[in-house]
Amino acid sequence: MSLNVVTAIVNVLVATLVLLGALLTLLSAVGAIRLPDVYTRSHAISKSTTLGIMCILLGAFFHFLLENNEFNSRLLLGIVFIFMTSPVAAHLISRAAYYTNVPRWEGTIRDDLKEKAGGK
Repeated sequence: MSLNVVTAIVNVLVATLVLLGALLTLLSAVGAIRLPDVYTRSHAISKSTTLGIMCILLGAFFHFLLENNEFNSRLLLGIVFIFMTSPVAAHLISRAAYYTNVPRWEGTIRDDLKEKAGGK
């Protein structure tokens, strides 16, 4: 393969990852605006934003690795850090909202924490 073909493939891979990450982050913003309560908003934001940021950072990692031949460990550490902390933070925020009696959407059918919380 010639160098131009490899460069084109790398550029397409990086652009695809960054675009996918941007679309997932946009999707989480729409979820934050459109969803009815803090619990569903937290779920939408934590899932799609985590994956979106990870795609953007992975695209940047591949860009630096394949275009500039530079291994950037800080990007990999950022991916691991976001992967570990974002879902945990969303879970803790939702749990704190539940225990401080933030009202749920009226269409909520199931409450799995009701028995654990002492019958609230």
